[in-house]
Amino acid sequence: MKLSSYATVLCLALGFQGSHAAPRWTSSLDDNSGLPTLEVGGERAINTTYSFWGANWAWTDIGPKFKEVAPGKYEMQGHSDLLGVTAQERTSMRPEGGWISDFDFQDGAGKPGVIGGGMVFHFDVARWGALMGDPVLLPNNQGWHWGKAGGPQIEARFDPPLASVYFEQGQKSELRAFFFNGKVPAGELHHRVTWSTTGVETQPLLTARLGGSAQANAWPVDTLDNASPVPDLSFLNLDGKPAGRHGAAHVVNGELAFGDGTPARFWGTNVTAYALFQTSQAEVKTQAKRLAALGYNLVRIHHMDSPWVGLNVFGEEGKIADTQTLDATAMARLDWWIKCLKDEGIYVWLDLHVQRTLRAGDHIDGFDEMRKGAPTADLKGYNYVNPSIQQAMKRFSEAYLGHKNTYTGLAYKDDPAVLAVLLTNENDLTEHYGNSLLQDKNVPWHDKIYLAAASDFAKQTGLPSDKVWRSWEPGPSRIFLNELEHRFDVDAMASLQRDGAKMPVATTNSWGSNLVSSLPSLTTGDVIDVHAYGVNGTLEMNPLYGANLVNLIASAQVVGYPLTVSEWNVGVFPAPDRHVLPLYVAATAAHQGWDALMHFAYTQEPPSGNHPSGWHSYNDPSLMAMMPAAALLYRERHVALATSTYVLDLPAETFFGKNISPGNSAAIRTAIERGRLLVAMPTTKALPWLQRKPLPAGAIVMRDPSVSVLPADAQASTSDTGELARNWNDGTFTINTPRTRAALGWIGGRTIALPDVQFDMKTKQVSVAVQSLDDQPIAQSSDLMISVGTRSEPQSGNRAPFLSEPAAGLLKIHAIKGLKAYVLGSSGKLTQIPMAREDENYLVKLDGKSTAHWIFLRK
Repeated sequence: MKLSSYATVLCLALGFQGSHAAPRWTSSLDDNSGLPTLEVGGERAINTTYSFWGANWAWTDIGPKFKEVAPGKYEMQGHSDLLGVTAQERTSMRPEGGWISDFDFQDGAGKPGVIGGGMVFHFDVARWGALMGDPVLLPNNQGWHWGKAGGPQIEARFDPPLASVYFEQGQKSELRAFFFNGKVPAGELHHRVTWSTTGVETQPLLTARLGGSAQANAWPVDTLDNASPVPDLSFLNLDGKPAGRHGAAHVVNGELAFGDGTPARFWGTNVTAYALFQTSQAEVKTQAKRLAALGYNLVRIHHMDSPWVGLNVFGEEGKIADTQTLDATAMARLDWWIKCLKDEGIYVWLDLHVQRTLRAGDHIDGFDEMRKGAPTADLKGYNYVNPSIQQAMKRFSEAYLGHKNTYTGLAYKDDPAVLAVLLTNENDLTEHYGNSLLQDKNVPWHDKIYLAAASDFAKQTGLPSDKVWRSWEPGPSRIFLNELEHRFDVDAMASLQRDGAKMPVATTNSWGSNLVSSLPSLTTGDVIDVHAYGVNGTLEMNPLYGANLVNLIASAQVVGYPLTVSEWNVGVFPAPDRHVLPLYVAATAAHQGWDALMHFAYTQEPPSGNHPSGWHSYNDPSLMAMMPAAALLYRERHVALATSTYVLDLPAETFFGKNISPGNSAAIRTAIERGRLLVAMPTTKALPWLQRKPLPAGAIVMRDPSVSVLPADAQASTSDTGELARNWNDGTFTINTPRTRAALGWIGGRTIALPDVQFDMKTKQVSVAVQSLDDQPIAQSSDLMISVGTRSEPQSGNRAPFLSEPAAGLLKIHAIKGLKAYVLGSSGKLTQIPMAREDENYLVKLDGKSTAHWIFLRK
């Protein structure tokens, strides 16, 4: 039977664009504290934390240590030296839904004069108040209730009653429930809390839902490390070796292109910090080849100036009197990395400032107030108003880009293998560092310059002088902060041009919690750069209610500008579902038309170190298993560009006057589920330099950031090309193109049938991709690669090699006759494995016992 009639099975398995359902309310326990949570579509509606205070509101942590002691039963242990309190919590699931928690506090002597403490509940009333109403207090300090009759409800009832329970400053979004108030009583204190729910699904811990931990299931040791064999995708770089042979990259019609006009698309990663300066020359060369084999054609050189690295571009930390000169030894090591990468067809991205710390020997004006008693000072924020810092940054850029590579003979500025440069890393005024210049930060020299600039800007533009300087508020201040960034960027870019640098420039990044009102200053550069970090549960995040990392990226794609992503990752290590990210990000990037993506990071240490870390992936089986598949899909354009374009086009008063972000904009979050998302710059009289570029023909213009593109009760979506489908209720994502068929997420226990490939997986959460390596559709290909990604965890004591969950399931693949199956083993050799053929389909069985990341079907 050919696997070509699949629509019915797929719709049953994944849902479809027209499927509707009420939002899914769930309650589980926080992985760190063990306290109950309330979530809607992956977004927290109630977040609960422990909070205890001694005298004079001296906050203290009880350091909760939380674990599962039996199925459905959990325990927390904690202690506060300040209060002299030992805490224990025992929680179990109620059969009817909700939880029972028993809290015991022990203090031998008692402690008077303390504020008190217990739990703090943060309610998302702003989003859910219309449905749930306001939380209400139960009588006699017995707890609280949230929800209306006929809808979802949750209640926390304490027995005996609490010492104190109240809304902080009367705000219904924060409730404090104190077990003790004014003093810690001597002896023992016991409270039982009954967490009851209505219309809410109670879920065990994520580990239990996934099938248990590595230790409980005795997962095998995974041999993947710095020298482990990987699929060889270096053929993707053959036409571009050495990097730069097609000429320096530049921007053409809002997209990156090489000097000879060849379209440019970059799948990249980061090499950072210790790896730059402590890796042997032989190992650098080996890793450059491995990076090419993994499909990378771009590497960002990062943390080259950070003091915590030890040796950086200024020399050995502890011996650095100033940051005015480059260290020859450190630069030679960067030269070798760049040379080896270039030889393998891999371009480099250079940062001109990451975490450089200024010293007294740098003779910076206002240095004493910047360093705040420390021997060094961070320049972030201050550089936008301090001319002496600006000159120091220009001198560094001139020396760094003017440095002649020992091995290539080219100055960095003249090397076409240098794709782009970043002026300053994660350093903006519009969201993060504007407040650092205010009077209450005790920086009078800088504050004086800042206030004078604000006053002058108000006079020039007619904006209210009492609003322009107030950096924490939306409105006129956001316009002014963009202006300050723009002035710095124009001056810095002009200096680069005078020095002979011609590569594209990114000014700083959209990162963290940046709003769309942070974008205007970024348009001063040639490309818009983004940093985005997600959390566990990426695929389950319902775009109607919450943002995941691809939403954060998409919100920065400005009309008429290339989009680069110099950092993306999940911010929790080891997030169980991180294996879904490479293909999910790559497929979304291809659909959205993003120009360059760099995972953070390939390595932060010399790869021979072989340590588990969230800051590098070279030995992480969950990520490495799917990185080649992502590179192949993205660089070979297996996923088509969206056929429709949505443009968020807001008037200036809304754009600058409201805090618009992916977190509060349904338009941003939902548009990318269907088509391509762009953000238009508003015409702004006070910012004459801000270009409003023409909108694409036929674009769907969105004027209200709160209006969803999807129905209000949608539980799934399909892209306008029909190639990408996500069901957030199930936590699944499929890629359905002629050369890539893939299923990611919670696909275990369901049949997913795509043309020519059927997935019948038993492993609950897994990523599987079947791809053509020879440019033919899967059904006609004579060279297929199967990639399998599962959970992996470091061994006890955070040691490598990792333990990896072996995948179990069956793949049915319709392909030409005569193929044999091979697994890529730890020796680097392909070993033939048994494979049956039935009804014109190959049956590839994953036995659930051994770890096999890559299987090849070829003649």
